[in-house]
Amino acid sequence: MALERMNPSELVPPSGPFVNAVRAGKLLFISGQVAYGPDGEIVGVGDPEAQAVQVMENVGANLRAAGASFADVTKVTVFLTDMAYRAAVAGVRERYFAGANPASTLVQVGALVHPDLLLEIEAIAVLPD
Repeated sequence: MALERMNPSELVPPSGPFVNAVRAGKLLFISGQVAYGPDGEIVGVGDPEAQAVQVMENVGANLRAAGASFADVTKVTVFLTDMAYRAAVAGVRERYFAGANPASTLVQVGALVHPDLLLEIEAIAVLPD
């Protein structure tokens, strides 16, 4: 099976030796997405809800690039730097998944790649036929 490595043009290119997503047959593995906007700047410094919106927009860009939607997401892992952000992030997730909720893991971490980043979300989707 050939792997397709993807870096959607609407996203900032990765800063390390990885890609935004990998398509493996009908599976799409989306790397952890953070709140970098299209200009490469962090969106919503200090605001977990604004960051969650940007993160979900970035996840959505990866899904669209593979011909998928949030309804195709089967699993997410959410990394928060503070569990106090849980409610704000959950509210944003509910808007994007619109009832098609995936399996989920939520963990608190000590830090992310930049100190102004409050959350990161990675996802796995099953691509439609």
